[in-house]
This record gives sequence, structure tokens and C-alpha cells, in this order.
Amino acid sequence: MASMIDWLQNDTAGLLTLAAASIAVLLLAIIKFKIEPFIALLVVAILVALAAGLPVSTLVGTPTTASTSLLETGFAGILGHITLIIGLGTVLGAIMERSGGADVLTTRLLKLFGPKGAPLAMGLTGLILGIPVFFDIGIFVLAPLVYVAAKRGGRSLVLYAMPMLAGLSVTHAFLPPHPGPVAAAGLFGVSLGWIIIMGLLCGIPAWLVAGVWWGSFIGKRVHVEVPEEFVAAESGNPRGGAGSSGDDELLGGTGTASTGTGGTGTGGTGGSTAAGGTGGQTVLVESPASRADRPGPATAPPSLGLISLIIAVPMVLILAATMGSVVLADGSAIQQVAFFLGTPAVALAIAVLLALWLLGTRRGMTTSDLGAVTGESLKPIGMILLVVGAGAFYGAVLRATGIGDAVAGSMQAGGLPIIVSAYLISCALRLAQGSATVAIVTTAGIVQPLVTEGGFSQPQIALLVIAISAGSIIASHVNDGGFWIVAKYFNMSVKDTLKTWTVLETILSVVGFAMAGLVWLVV
Repeated sequence: MASMIDWLQNDTAGLLTLAAASIAVLLLAIIKFKIEPFIALLVVAILVALAAGLPVSTLVGTPTTASTSLLETGFAGILGHITLIIGLGTVLGAIMERSGGADVLTTRLLKLFGPKGAPLAMGLTGLILGIPVFFDIGIFVLAPLVYVAAKRGGRSLVLYAMPMLAGLSVTHAFLPPHPGPVAAAGLFGVSLGWIIIMGLLCGIPAWLVAGVWWGSFIGKRVHVEVPEEFVAAESGNPRGGAGSSGDDELLGGTGTASTGTGGTGTGGTGGSTAAGGTGGQTVLVESPASRADRPGPATAPPSLGLISLIIAVPMVLILAATMGSVVLADGSAIQQVAFFLGTPAVALAIAVLLALWLLGTRRGMTTSDLGAVTGESLKPIGMILLVVGAGAFYGAVLRATGIGDAVAGSMQAGGLPIIVSAYLISCALRLAQGSATVAIVTTAGIVQPLVTEGGFSQPQIALLVIAISAGSIIASHVNDGGFWIVAKYFNMSVKDTLKTWTVLETILSVVGFAMAGLVWLVV
């Protein structure tokens, strides 16, 4: 027995066995026993630490000195980095959504591209609105507009929905301030500016192939009718896009609830939490009318320029800081200003303050209205933060026990480039348990020793984040909450959802990873 324990704790093969067993137990807990992912990650990490012989004082500390324990530092290190970013990003998206900015953006793009270009217009809307807004929130904001465009175009709902879904998914997977890329960036210590650059470089081609090409191809072959209860006649209730002259008239209908059987409590696609539990939970479909009853301004929607400005401000500031570290003189006053304003939390705080004033107070929202909107928006992110913190703790345990080094050594011995290994691990975790967030933070914890010791540049580490994020969205299926949201909002059977949405996510994943691999060869 003693020799077995010694083999498990000190031999490379034993440590690898422990790593494999921990992943198997983790997946079993999430998939079979429907345990919340953050609880499963926490329990498995503690069991691994004890099995690997980590001293209890190192793991949990003592009654008087717990602050330096692995449990607290594992959680605190990543949460200190991402909490403000995710929280501020969530508030920004909520204010944008309540202001009617999505309607304005969609109206202008539909007018620009015309009836024949309506699917592309919806795709661009998803791509742009997806930057500040969570995936599932983006769906219930944009779905009524997709219904109207499809009804007037007289073609399949799939033709209009797929480009929009691709836009929302690719921004949620690849760009800050969304939880997945932000968490991975924090674990790897890479600037969010490089994440934005590489995310756009890899994400836009993926969106073009999955959203534009595949959406057009499959939209002509799978015909789905628009749900009549969500569409108004031309004289229906106008939501009033600027200059719309009634072109955006939508009917609220009645909210409906549909039951699915997927998800992991972290929202599957990209890690949002609004829908998709650990199985058999309710997916709420909110109608436009019910949204209209929530706190918010009664004035006309804001201008497109104003919406674009608020979305662009944090991205420009973060990118300026990243570029400033390369082109500006070290220690110069202008570089310090760029670093301060481009700190993600500061940049997002500036954008939130602008949104509160320009989209809120100046347009008639009271402080009570703003408080209600921001408070409501922050409720879902608690589970996201717990999952990310638990995933970071799991990664810290792997490093402290030597399992991380053993896994890293075996990956190097296998001869696969780290970017390929990271992608494949993320794909496997995604397929097995459905949550993108769990796939990202678990994969990041596994490959972190290789990243730390590999001497990679910031652009290369950013590409690793994109590869992991790409793997985390592959083949959304019935164990993913996002699968059921898409099926129910867009009136599709399970078979049609697999033929359309599941394939779209797989194309996004493969093309995004392929782009990351190509860029990896030249950076």
C-alpha cells in the first residue's frame, strides 16, 4: 500500500494517472450526478491535493493563517483579475440593451444592406452587439428583430438566425469582456489588448465562414417558420428605432417557457448563466413586451454613432495601452497615461460611466431605474465567477502537486505543438460536459505549466487563449444550455438544431483554431 501511494505521489506515471482520474471524476460528477460545476471542481481539486500528499496546512492553511493557503490564493488570484472586468462589462451590456441600441443598430444595417442582404445585416448586428452583451442576452434582444426580418423576407428563419448567432458566439468566445477569454488571459498573464487583436484576427474569418457561408447554405435547405406569436402585423407595437418610420414594429406576444435537458449551469456557449441548468431545467423565453415593462427610458432610442462610441471606447483604450508598451518610450508620461486608461477595469469603468450618463440619465432614466438595471444585470454572474475561481484553484492544485509538470512533460514527449494540445483538450472537455467556461478554465489549468516555462511571447500566449476558446465552443449539443436556447427561440426541432447550430459552432471552432494555428507560424 505504501509503495502504491509513493508511486501515485512521486512517479510521473502515477501523477498522470491521478490527473486522468481527477478529470474522469470531474466529468462524472457534472454529467452523471448533475453537480454544479464549481462544486465539482472544488471537491475534485481537494481530493487530488490530498491524494497527491499535499500537506493540509498548504492546502487550506490553519485557523489563524488561511490567507496564504492554496485554497484562498487559488481563488483570489484569478478573481482579483476578472471580477471587475466581467462585472463592468455586464453592466455596460445591460445599459446598452435597455437603451434600445440593438434596435437602432439592426435598423440601420437592414436599411444599408436591403432585403437581400438582411441575413448579413443580422450577422453584423450579432457581431457588434456581441462585444458588450452576453450570448443569451443577445439572443433575447435580437430574436424579435430576426423574426421580423425573416417574416418580411419570406424565407427560412434559419437563414437570418445563423449569421446572428455566429456573431454573438464568436465575440463571446474570443473577445473581452466575456468570461472565457478574460479568465484564460488572467491565468496565463497575457494582456487583454493582445486577446482583442488575436480574437478579431481569428474570429472574423470564422464568422464569415460559419455565419455568412454556412448560414446561407443551410438556411436554403432547412426551412423553419417564424413563430406567429412573436411577430406583429405592420401596425404592431413599434419599438421605435431612430428613423425607422415603423420598420421595426414588433409584437410582444406572451412570454413562453420551454424545457430542455442540457447545460451545466454556466450557460454552455461562452459561459453565461441565464439559461441551461444541469439537466431538465427551464429555458425562459422572454418576449419583447415583457422587456418593455422593465425599468428604462421612454424616449426614442439613441443614435447609432453614440452606441458605436460607447462600444469602441474600452476596446480602443485597451489596445492603446498594449501598443503603448511596444512603441512608446518606457517610463514616459504618455506611456503611463496609456497604461492607466488602458487598464481593462479603468477602460470599462469609463465606458460604463459614459453609458450611465449618455444612455441613462441624459435620456430620462432616474437613479432608481439605473440601479434596477445594473442590479438585475449583475445577478447571473455569481455562478460564472465561482466556476472560474474553482477552475483556477484546480489548476493551482495541479501545479502544486507536480501533476501539472507531469502532464506538461507528457505533452512535450508526445510531439504535438502546445497550441494543438490545448485545443484538443478543450474540445474533449467541451464535448463531454457542455460548459465552455469549465472547458476553458480546466484546460488553462492543465497547460499552464507549459505556458509558464515555454518562454512564449504575449502574441503567442494570446493565440493559445484563442485556441482554447475555440475548442470550448465545438459541437454544441444536448448537454449545452446554449443548444436549448437556440432550439426554443428559433422554433427548431432537436434534429434541425443539430443540423444547423451544432454544425455552425463546429465550423466556428475549427476555422478559429485554424486561423490561430496559421498566425502562430508567423508570430
